[in-house]
Amino acid sequence: MVLLKNFINIFKISELKKKVLFTLGVLIVYRLGIHIPVIGVDIDALQRLISQSAGVSGLLSYLDMFSGGALSKCTIFALGITPYITSSIMMQMLGMTIPHLEQLLKEGEYGRKIINQYTRYLTFGVSIFQALTFATLLERYNLVITPGWGFRLMFILSLTVGSMFVMWLGEQISLFGIGNGSSLIIFAGIVAGFPTHILRIIYEVREGHTELWMGLAILVIFIAITACIVFLEKGSRKIPVQYTRRIVGQRVYGGQSTYIPFKINTAGVMPAIFASSIMNIPLFLTSVLSSRFSAFKWLEGVFSHTGLVYNLLIFLLIVFFSFFYTALVFNPEELADNIKKSGGFIPGIRPGRKTAEFFNYILTRVGLVGALYLATLALLPNILNATLGIPFIVSGTGLLIVVGVALDTAAQVESYLIEHKYEGFLSAGRMTGRRGR
Repeated sequence: MVLLKNFINIFKISELKKKVLFTLGVLIVYRLGIHIPVIGVDIDALQRLISQSAGVSGLLSYLDMFSGGALSKCTIFALGITPYITSSIMMQMLGMTIPHLEQLLKEGEYGRKIINQYTRYLTFGVSIFQALTFATLLERYNLVITPGWGFRLMFILSLTVGSMFVMWLGEQISLFGIGNGSSLIIFAGIVAGFPTHILRIIYEVREGHTELWMGLAILVIFIAITACIVFLEKGSRKIPVQYTRRIVGQRVYGGQSTYIPFKINTAGVMPAIFASSIMNIPLFLTSVLSSRFSAFKWLEGVFSHTGLVYNLLIFLLIVFFSFFYTALVFNPEELADNIKKSGGFIPGIRPGRKTAEFFNYILTRVGLVGALYLATLALLPNILNATLGIPFIVSGTGLLIVVGVALDTAAQVESYLIEHKYEGFLSAGRMTGRRGR
């Protein structure tokens, strides 16, 4: 009852209510677009192919989870937000290597606008490439009613326009809604498949294909993994900071003690999203090559989303992007300089360069723990899928994205409630959102 009352407080704050309703409205528009099919594809044959579990069908089934079922229905939103995420990764990587882009990143709001525009152009190109690859796969497996360049051009145009529109929806959420737009769209797509998964387990148990204890065990395991993610996402290392007393006129400033929290997972869910988007590229390429040329058939097994190579690469990419994204959003030198200018210091550490080195030391070690935890949890459901024979695909990366985005969005809502002197609706108390989000 108390939880319901606190939840209702959201709609007592005019600004927060508008943001929440706007976000829900955009997500509804996105989900409606999931059901608008592209002309010229045999949807029934495509769904039968995706229902299998090997080769290109396994790849499409895996990608379909992130699109919220749009891929299996071959709708205009089949590519989802993936091209935009891939383009964002490429632009951030290029921003660290190309002097012109690196300079733009340092020019504040103006530079970010230019970079965002470049990202949109790149998204357009990536969408065309992915749409052409998808069209080639459909024709290769005889899923097209009238093959040829007429179908290809119409298919590419439909999916590219749909992808650009999804990108625009994500930007609108980030500007006028609550939470990160791109993450919420991925979140909505993954969560949309959860009811189907639950019904699938119930069906398998009722038909006798799965033992009752196994169905309950699967449920308990995923609840335990979710609880573990929530627990570790809220973990942090607190660095004490002492501020010296200053007398200005008749007033005394400073003299208080505080702390700086270094989260175990500073980068949030972005490393998981980045790693998944990057690995989609070789998955697509190997599927196309293996379907066209028998000499490349072995690549299909090597780069399968359930294979050892794929999972090892996902593990390494998540660790890499954890450090990479943390370096983008966290600057130890700047933080140490700000503390020094404010008259603060860390007990036992000299202000300035030594403080920056201490921050870098702590951040590296805490970040390593966070990166390993993130990568391990991303692979754990994949291992369970292979060992327990779960009758549906549940990606560890997808589960991390769902829990991480839910926590981050809830933290932003919580901050609005606390700012307006309402009690938060989260039973765990006040939460702190991720840095840089």
